[in-house]
Amino acid sequence: MNIICFQPIYQERVWGGDALATKLGRSLPAGKVIGESWEVVDRPEACSVVLGGEFNGQTLRQVLLSSSPAIMGPRWQAQRPFPVLVKWLDASDRLSLQVHPPARVATELKGEPKTENWYVADADPQAAFFVGFKHGVTRTQFEAALRTNDLEPLIHRIPSHKGDSLFVESGRLHALDGGNLILEIQQNSDTTYRVYDWGRVGLDGKPRTLHIEESLKSIDYNDFEPEALHTAGSSGEVVLVDSAIFRLRKISLPAGGRLSFAAQQEPRLLHIVEGEVTETATKTTLTRSQNVLLPYAGAYDFISQQGAVVLVTDRFGG
Repeated sequence: MNIICFQPIYQERVWGGDALATKLGRSLPAGKVIGESWEVVDRPEACSVVLGGEFNGQTLRQVLLSSSPAIMGPRWQAQRPFPVLVKWLDASDRLSLQVHPPARVATELKGEPKTENWYVADADPQAAFFVGFKHGVTRTQFEAALRTNDLEPLIHRIPSHKGDSLFVESGRLHALDGGNLILEIQQNSDTTYRVYDWGRVGLDGKPRTLHIEESLKSIDYNDFEPEALHTAGSSGEVVLVDSAIFRLRKISLPAGGRLSFAAQQEPRLLHIVEGEVTETATKTTLTRSQNVLLPYAGAYDFISQQGAVVLVTDRFGG
């Protein structure tokens, strides 16, 4: 079975810019402030459309309904949504300070838990992450600072660099600061609670909605000064995430390097973050920024003529 490629779904965001065009070579909608490209998604409000191959023009939902044993494996229930959502994020400006609800409170709040990982494909010199609290900050201090609009001194801020990876579990307070180009791998969820938006207005000129009560119930107040994983210059394979939600690996291929996957093991997602790779049987070349699905039924052998860096998401089938 062939590799499945998808058409990107571009989303306007007040913090977006033009990095998807200037750094990834994408052709973006004219006159729009694009902050996100949804690369692989299976949700009621947005669903990826296959580009090329036997499923060309079908949505990911339609493909799973018709062919789930071949795509996801024989135990997969066709009605079950694809479990992972993949996005490119152009954080030209900083995102809101936000949190995703942990499973224990998501049902109460009528939301969905959302655990994700950020991989930095490129970063400006001033780029950074806001993640967790500084040591010793209490919930009482946080709520008081929220009332006076003085949260930033309490939040742990760390520089971000190309090749960094940050795991953001549900419950972790976080925000991207400006200057980050991020590949985000996440649970299939779109529940985000904004707790603070830096006094900013949205694209319509009005303050964006905040979710104070929901955020306060969702935040992990014992999450102090987490650090990113630094992988710049790494060789071979580095495990970025090994969680109950998904596993994510970074694989650096030298010139002439190969990467192979056997058939009938599990579905996988392949993300090209540097260079390009060619699938030897079909001569399909995947270039930087592409995110593709490798179905359960297929075997794949990739070679990189000039060297490449790829991420592989697997163990998400359940």
